[in-house]
Amino acid sequence: MKHLDTQTTTEIEAAAFRQLLKHLDDNKDVQNIELMILADFCRNCLAKWLMAAAETRGETLSYDDAREHVYGMPYEQWKDLYQQPATPEQLAAFAAREAAKQGAQ
Repeated sequence: MKHLDTQTTTEIEAAAFRQLLKHLDDNKDVQNIELMILADFCRNCLAKWLMAAAETRGETLSYDDAREHVYGMPYEQWKDLYQQPATPEQLAAFAAREAAKQGAQ
């Protein structure tokens, strides 16, 4: 996108981010641990990135507000409605991914 000006690039990136949030909202059955295993990020990571981006602009965004933006509702409500307990297989896959990351460092 190097042929686009900064404002247009920012608008395109923002639209893509909104589409990612919509996609995650439309696929609530995809659990955060699955995202962490496959992509090494989850909805909570997105919230933390939002907080960091706000901070770089001199703005304050609480973790609760950032998570509500990402989840589309308060986090505790989302957890109650959609979060499933991690299976032993998911926990093992997550542990293996974390061990592999540590071994790569």
